[in-house]
Amino acid sequence: MVFSMQRRAISAGLLVAALGLSGLAQAQSGTPVRLLVGFPAGAGTDAIARTLGEKLKDVLGVPVVVENRAGAGGQIAATVLKSSPADGHTLFLSHDHTISILPQVIKNPGFNPATDFVPVAGFATFANVLAVSGGTPAKTMDEYVKWVRTQKGGKETIGIPAPASIPEFLVKMISDKYKIDVQPAPYRGSAPMTADMLGNQITAGIASVPDFIENHKAGKVRIVASIGAKRQAVIPNVPTFTELGFANLDDLPYYGIFAPVGTPQPIIDRYGDALQKVLAMPDVKQKLTAMGLTVGYEPQGQFAGRVRTYTQAWEKIIQASGFKPL
Repeated sequence: MVFSMQRRAISAGLLVAALGLSGLAQAQSGTPVRLLVGFPAGAGTDAIARTLGEKLKDVLGVPVVVENRAGAGGQIAATVLKSSPADGHTLFLSHDHTISILPQVIKNPGFNPATDFVPVAGFATFANVLAVSGGTPAKTMDEYVKWVRTQKGGKETIGIPAPASIPEFLVKMISDKYKIDVQPAPYRGSAPMTADMLGNQITAGIASVPDFIENHKAGKVRIVASIGAKRQAVIPNVPTFTELGFANLDDLPYYGIFAPVGTPQPIIDRYGDALQKVLAMPDVKQKLTAMGLTVGYEPQGQFAGRVRTYTQAWEKIIQASGFKPL
């Protein structure tokens, strides 16, 4: 009986290994890899995906096709990943909003990151920031708040890339701290929001550093505050929300790559190794850093831990805000 059980266990292990090697062979066969992105072409996440995809193609030896499935803060792309075969041909490049926040603010998102996805690796952190447009003379948070009080009667709207997002919670925190009535104005992504800021249709917006950095450098918008325990290297003169007296905003949002659950571990390892090689390329690191990212490779286990910790931290903030899932 014991021998029979051992034989069955060994056979099962050999089968799993065979399936994993088969999947790896398929991933190496030249079949294109889909790299899903939950935001439109031209947005910050799209630019990041195309930078990495071009280099991953060379390292992996197979085409890497960036596929924009924009909408609902990445929800559409996430559901596509969930329904994709776990054969190593579909990956999802995502930041924290889709993975850590959406499942907490939407009743039926259509996916569960904990059971439907497997982290491959992390590659960067970044900061959400408040930026003001040319429609206001403000150059600091205090000047912006003063301008809202004196020129707008204490009421104003702040653009956000998506409803029920971290930027929306930041708007509420700004309103509560400074006792002004600022309300979120949701957009379908950061690109149309930034366009309205450049046209002075709205006077402020909250998004990621990559979404604002080029216009900030050009003086078309002015970043006045960022989340994180310390200032971002790409905007060293911009104070953190923590410096301005806000609490619980030290954990940084992340970027990483995910695969459908069940993807064989040899394939996960291969993609993780390829990403690590790409991030070690000086031109890639320089380009991503210029976009406002803090670049750093995190292997599967470390990245999974970051995702858990970050999700738990924002769970507390969301619950404390009294937000009701949509």
